[in-house]
Amino acid sequence: MSRSEAAQALKDFTDAYNASDKAYDPKLDAGSVTGAFGAINQAGLKSASVISPDGNARHQDLTLTEAKFAIPKKAGWPRWFLAETDSNRDADSGPGDNTWTLVFVRSAPEQPWKVAYLTILSPDEIPQIKTDKDGWATAVSPGDGSLAVAPKDLSAEYASYLKTGAPAHFAPGPHTDGWRSIRDKDAHKPGITTQYIDQPVKGGDFAPLGLATKDGGAMVFFTTRLFDRQTAAKNYTPQIGASVKPLLTGEVKSSLTQESVVSEAAAVPRSGPVVVTGRLQGVIGAEGS
Repeated sequence: MSRSEAAQALKDFTDAYNASDKAYDPKLDAGSVTGAFGAINQAGLKSASVISPDGNARHQDLTLTEAKFAIPKKAGWPRWFLAETDSNRDADSGPGDNTWTLVFVRSAPEQPWKVAYLTILSPDEIPQIKTDKDGWATAVSPGDGSLAVAPKDLSAEYASYLKTGAPAHFAPGPHTDGWRSIRDKDAHKPGITTQYIDQPVKGGDFAPLGLATKDGGAMVFFTTRLFDRQTAAKNYTPQIGASVKPLLTGEVKSSLTQESVVSEAAAVPRSGPVVVTGRLQGVIGAEGS
């Protein structure tokens, strides 16, 4: 594929994203999203459409500029590429500066490009992508055993780590030991007990995707699923967030179970700890009992 085709795919996505956000209508960008981001996006719009049926009164068009594309040199289908972009939702310098990284996938010639992963990272969290003399990137095989963790194993190992702390090859940070610490504190609030179940997700458009980096490692995007169940003591009731209520089935009496899809980005070296650089989580369903 050409860089002009990648630029057109980015424009098409942005147009659809803005239309759906303005109207709070998931149908308007359903054909432009898939995988982890698609699940989060569609559930969020479904919820928002119930809360604000007349649309988004605070809508501001998203613009994505200064795009840099990392396109793997690849024959056949499916195909995919990474876009690193600057948005109008951040500061242009300093600690508030960030980069929207979007992974586009296309399963067949007759299918459109769709965004499967979105991660918002600071510029220093994005590794330098390795390219050949013609500027093409190199896709990393899901089973690449030369990396500290093969991309196909990241989802399961990260889910295990969040539950037990093992395997211990994830570097300290807000999305690893920091996230485990927050969950441990939340698990035992007065009157409410919260249980967490993390599950690997790795099929179809949820499959891990990685690009070789100049340092010999890889930048990998992968997905997990999270269930959190709040169980209340007598005379307590689990609190339901306003954005969760439209996704709720059943009646919340003593327990609330939320299902979330989580999109992660990681810097995976050839040896040493894996650095989870980004995490985007969204509730896609809830059940009360």
